[in-house]
Order: sequence, then structure tokens, then C-alpha cells
Amino acid sequence: MRLLPRILFLFIASTLGACMSRPAILGETYDPPYPVEPAYEPPTSGSIYRSGTDVRLFEDLRAGRVGDILTVRLVEQTNASKNSATSTSKSTEATLANPTVFGQVLTKDGQPLFESSLNGESTFDGSGSSSQSNSLVGDITVTVVERLPNGNLRIRGEKWLTLNQGREFIRLSGIIRAFDISPDNSIQSNRIADAQISYSSKGVLAAANRQGLISRFFNSVFHPY
Repeated sequence: MRLLPRILFLFIASTLGACMSRPAILGETYDPPYPVEPAYEPPTSGSIYRSGTDVRLFEDLRAGRVGDILTVRLVEQTNASKNSATSTSKSTEATLANPTVFGQVLTKDGQPLFESSLNGESTFDGSGSSSQSNSLVGDITVTVVERLPNGNLRIRGEKWLTLNQGREFIRLSGIIRAFDISPDNSIQSNRIADAQISYSSKGVLAAANRQGLISRFFNSVFHPY
């Protein structure tokens, strides 16, 4: 019977730890779409032209169709800071005079009986500051996965790097304008709408840098103290 509370505690802690596990990044697959192979039609009798076999002599090399690739220049830099200060003060003073009865002040042994005074003072000083800075610079090549009716392109891609005992990856998705693509078929990340950029790692080093199950439970919102 003494083991029952311990077993119950471990079960609750493991359940909460599973609920607090890191969610899947972006919640979507990053497999590139494969272009659909065009269906070739047999040549028409008496004609040398066959649909689907034309050669484009003059064409823009920038991405514009599903399956095309382009390079995203990561130029993400954010800086945020906040400072706050509050100061309040309050003082109260009240005096009660000794009453007079029939022209005589009520005293005892020469001391007033009911004369009193009240003084009160309260002060509060509070201050706080917060700052955060992030930077992500590099290149990642992504794929056009959808062409929207207004001509905008939905892009998505990822890059994996295996270093020693860990694997680092960058994932990116968003919507761009074809007009913003540079002649070298690249675009800056600050021109991506609804951008979702993730940079993380997996492996032994990433696991060693993560809190354990019980530590995550005691640092969660479920722990009241």
C-alpha cells in the first residue's frame, strides 16, 4: 500500500511530461513535390508539330512553376527590449483633540485622556527589464509547391546537416511574390509572407541539452509552487 502513492505520482509525472513534449515542427511534410510528366500526343497526320515537345528559346530562369527551386537568403535579425518602472507613495495623518466638558479639559494627573494622533505612510518601487536578440544568416534552397491564382508562389524546403553525433536542420515555408525573386533565382527571407522558419537539432548533444522528465514537470505550469 505504501508503493501506491509513489506509483501514482510517477504515472502523473510521465503523463504530464508526454503532454509537454515538443510539438512537431510546423506540422507538415517537407517532401518536395515531383513535377507531373506531360502526356505526349501522337503527331497529327501531315503535320510536323507535336504538342508538348516545343522548345522555349527565350525563358526566364527564375522559379515560377510547381517543382521549380530557388534559393532563400536567410537575413533574420530581431532585437527587442522593454523597460518599466513604477513608483508610488502615500501618507496619512489624523489628529484627535482632547474634548472639553463645561469648559474643562478632561485630564488625569495632568495628562489629556482622549487626545490622540494617527500617522501612516506606504511606498512602492518596482522596476523590470527584458531584452532578446536573434540572428539567423545563411542560405537554403527550397521548392515551389503551389502556384496561387494571383501568381504568388508557396515555397517549402529543409536542409539537414550531420555533425559528429548530432543532426542539425533548417526548415522553411511561406508565400512569396514572383516579382521579388532576383535574377540569380534567389530571394531574401524578409520578403516571405507567413514565413515559418525553424532551426533545431537532433541527436545525443540535443538530448543532453534538454531537461529531464521530472525537471520539466516541476518547471511547468502544472506545478503550483
